Order: sequence, then structure tokens, then C-alpha cells
Amino acid sequence: MKNGAVANQWPLPREDYWSTPFAEALLDQLDLHPGLSILDIACGDGVPAFYLAEQVGPTGRVLGVDLSLHQIARAQARQGRHLPWLRFERGDMRALPFSVPVFDRITGNLSVMFFRPNRFETVQELLLHLKPGGQVALSFPSLGTFDSLWQRIGREMAERQLTVERQRLALYVAERPSASDGRQWLETFGLERIVVSERPLEVASGPGRQFLNHPLLRGGFLDDAYECFDDSRTADQVMNAVADDLSSFAPLIAQRCVMSGWKKEQS
Repeated sequence: MKNGAVANQWPLPREDYWSTPFAEALLDQLDLHPGLSILDIACGDGVPAFYLAEQVGPTGRVLGVDLSLHQIARAQARQGRHLPWLRFERGDMRALPFSVPVFDRITGNLSVMFFRPNRFETVQELLLHLKPGGQVALSFPSLGTFDSLWQRIGREMAERQLTVERQRLALYVAERPSASDGRQWLETFGLERIVVSERPLEVASGPGRQFLNHPLLRGGFLDDAYECFDDSRTADQVMNAVADDLSSFAPLIAQRCVMSGWKKEQS
């Protein structure tokens, strides 16, 4: 990452133990300097959009897009009247309108996980909004994330002879994109200077209710496991048994994957 400015007023929040580590990995691959225009998809409540805006300065512009009105409202409330060249808008990154202009950079922290079921097509559409010579950089938890957890849930399902639920879990795990998937996508799109990297991130938790209500797991990964069940009572029984056996599948390791590439200059 090339910094044209030092982010003192809008650093990545240290208290965010999920978005910030992924954003750090993304920023390591992102080339930044003042004056750039950036489209930040799946921007959430502004990690790392505020940081990006400070880096590009008042001669640049940053548009943060997210499907959640709640997240957009939180980002706007945090922004107030600061960084007027940063704008947050509600929008579906899987189908951006043609009225959205082209940008020097497209970024997306923890973004690819929200592109399903058509991840390849979504990335392809995003590149329509990238200028020739521009860079795209997207971070996501890749295949292998929390493997020990999925294996433990699968064993519990097998012991209870929950065949259908186990098949659903296997399909969910298998459809998570890998680092090699990301590289293949960017190569297919004809991008240059492709870099795809993975870094492990350990997520700490206590057993039982602490695990089931973990802020980094509930509302995402654990909810996906619950969705494998038709019967909520059975789901609770299985997940409670798993949560009480945390030591058998700790540590919980997420894979921070970042894929980046550059669009060819027009000849």
C-alpha cells in the first residue's frame, strides 16, 4: 500500500476484531494516493471507507455502498459533516445500476461472502465500473475458514443420523470460494498484476452460550449452520452439544483472503 497521507483522524478501529484484521490485509495490497476515486462495496458502517477517504483526500472521492439501510445510517451518523468527499448510499453490489460511474479503485472488505449465489458474475459486473488501469481488491473469509467447527458439527449430525442436515452443511462449506477460485476469476477477466494471498486469523471464544452468542460468529457463520435444519429444536440440541465441546475444535481459524488485480490500460 502506498500512502499519500497518514491516517490520524480516521484509523481502522482497534476494537473491531473482525473487520479491521481483514481490512489490514486488504490495504496491504491496495495502492493508494491522493486524488483517487474509490468504490467501496459492502461498506458496512465504514471499515475501511473512512480510512480510504482520508488517504485520497479532498481531491479524491469515495462512494461506500451497502444493501443494509441500518449499516448505511450508522456510517452516515459517524461521518457527520466530516470528509465531504466520502458518500454512503444504499445499493445492491450484485446489480449496480449503469448510472454508477467508473472508479480508479474498487474495494470490498469482507465482500465476496455476500455475492452468492453468483459470485463470479458479480465480480465481472463490478469490473464494468473500474477504469482501465485501475485496481480491484476484495477480501473475504475463504475456503478453510472455521474448518474445525464444521467438522465438529458434521460429527454431531452423523451421531444423531441427521443425513439431510449433514448434506446441507457439506454443500454450504463446499461453496465457499478458495484462494485459487479468486485467482482463476481474475485471470479469466484478463486482469494483470494479480496477487492472491491468505493469512490466518484466530477467533477466541468461551464455551456454551459465549460461543453461540459470539458477536463474530452469530449473525453469520453460526446462522448458516442453523439454516441446515428444518426443526429448530433439533438445531438447538446439536449446536448446544457442539458449543459445550469447544475444546475439541479450538482454535477457531479464519482464512483472510485478499485478491487483487489491475485492469488493462486501453491501447
